[in-house]
Amino acid sequence: MKIAVLLKQGPDLVEDLEVDASGKALDSDDIKFKLNEFDDHALEEAILLKESGAADEVVAMAVEGEGTDKMLFTAIAKGADKTVKLIDGNPSDSHQLGKAFANALGSEGFDMVFTGVQSVDDRDGQLGPIVASYLGAPCVSVVSGVSVSGGTAVVHKEYSGGLMGEFEVDMPAVLGIQAAKQAPRYAPVSKIRQVQETASIEEVSMGDVGSGSRSAVASMAPPAKGSGAEMLDDVEGLIEVLKDKGAI
Repeated sequence: MKIAVLLKQGPDLVEDLEVDASGKALDSDDIKFKLNEFDDHALEEAILLKESGAADEVVAMAVEGEGTDKMLFTAIAKGADKTVKLIDGNPSDSHQLGKAFANALGSEGFDMVFTGVQSVDDRDGQLGPIVASYLGAPCVSVVSGVSVSGGTAVVHKEYSGGLMGEFEVDMPAVLGIQAAKQAPRYAPVSKIRQVQETASIEEVSMGDVGSGSRSAVASMAPPAKGSGAEMLDDVEGLIEVLKDKGAI
């Protein structure tokens, strides 16, 4: 069984994020990017399936860009067997990105395609369903566990309120992974450097990605800041505040 894992970089949320001059996007000049955390879980789940004997090959795939090569070499260091970098294009939204991945996936014969359930920058969760639509494959998102029985994937999906559902999905299928069965593994820098010297990245043209979505971001802004908290020294001070506000 062959699993493709679609990877994307996103901003490191430890850093402060700023809106650019257009008011419609993040200012990327000072942003530190890293592998999207949900994609990291998707990669971990695929590697776990390979280690269990349910899958034979894990292929990590990403669109060309700054830091893409390092991200793909890191995927190999974690346990991926092969990496593919999509070139000759610059997808501007989830629809174009989904079409680029679908173009590359259509000729490869994958049994399952894993994506992160969403990316930390837009959180729209559209990539998995869009890829599935182009491939004509079933799709399940918010997945927290995958096993395989014959030609069927047994998928555990999380609902709000802590409810869990179990689905039997015919393969090939596209799954949006929210959490792997265990935390994503760490790849030591020494191992990544070794992979960079010995492994190679296959380059594939992404082809025609279409015109993209008909929707666009109208504006973007940080959340409004509140007035903050007032520290009180004693109960008498609290009583006076409550009296001033008419609460007592």
